[in-house]
Amino acid sequence: MASPSPSTTHLSPLTCCSSSSLSSHHSSRRTKFEFPANSQRSSPSPIASRAGAIASPSSSTPGAASSGDHAPVRGRCFANPVDRDLSELAAGDRVSRRRRKLIAVAGLAATLPFLLQLRGYTEGIVADAAELDNDEYTMIKEEVRKVVSKVKAAGVLRLVFHDAGTFEMGENSGGMNGSIVYELERPENAGLKKPVKILEKAKGEVDAKRPVSWADMIAVAGAEAVSVCGGPTIPVVLGRLDSMKPDPEGRLPEETLDALGLKQCFQRKGLSTQELVALSGAHTLGSKGFGNPVVFDNSYYKVLLEKPWMSSAGMPSMIGLPSDRALVEDNECLRWIEKYANDQNLFFKDFENAYVKLVNSGARWRSL
Repeated sequence: MASPSPSTTHLSPLTCCSSSSLSSHHSSRRTKFEFPANSQRSSPSPIASRAGAIASPSSSTPGAASSGDHAPVRGRCFANPVDRDLSELAAGDRVSRRRRKLIAVAGLAATLPFLLQLRGYTEGIVADAAELDNDEYTMIKEEVRKVVSKVKAAGVLRLVFHDAGTFEMGENSGGMNGSIVYELERPENAGLKKPVKILEKAKGEVDAKRPVSWADMIAVAGAEAVSVCGGPTIPVVLGRLDSMKPDPEGRLPEETLDALGLKQCFQRKGLSTQELVALSGAHTLGSKGFGNPVVFDNSYYKVLLEKPWMSSAGMPSMIGLPSDRALVEDNECLRWIEKYANDQNLFFKDFENAYVKLVNSGARWRSL
């Protein structure tokens, strides 16, 4: 589901600080000495550098300690007490860092149950939302199936294209937002009042149980229209919000466009040439003359390759729109037409993907 991402929960980091205890003999010096934070040190500590340069360790016996010549500290011998102090401070710094790490780990261990609980709570919300969407989706499909027959499928599918087809990437406006219900008087939408009327009954039944947007209703209905006629089963994510006003005019591709014009038009909508050709296969349904008008298959592409409009007979010249005929005259489009004419399964798969992209174009989504 093209669903909004849940917001990220920010947790304050644990701040720990600890000190290392040294021998009581040097406590006065330690209280006056402060180590800089690790993040502030761009070069090795001078204490550590000095400690690394001390003499090699020798035997640490009580006799050596009482002589005053060398003071053994942790297995090392030093010529004077200052070197020993520096060594102890360096060791203390290492101990302190180890303790800070241990405390940080302990803090994480204490926080982990809360984080796991929070994660479980968030996943629970998402799961509940998904279950609600699944119930709503099933309900919409059942009501759509009651009103959308094979004969009515072409009109319902056309409704999807005319609602989503107003999307423009550059302006980030239009798209699958239900605005078609405000645009039915436009010349390019002639004949779409019937499919809207058909879906009104199904929408009323769903609204009585749980309100559904026109955008969701139309998107699901188009997918069911394809399935009813033998096409692929297309999953549709729910959650679209309806627009309260019509989309700008002049956004739909004109029937008289040549292949270049069609490709440029679809490109502005974020759709590739391959997706243009795949979506055009929807014309296999209806009265445009491509195969059986109530069967969704790859007949559209087979007929395009035959170019029946080139015949001198009367009826074949009425097959398809000028924009359909233009596709087969373009080399890039022709490659996809040939692929889909030879492989119906490929056409079904690509149509499904392109349809999902189409009905998500420009959609505004409700939050969880």
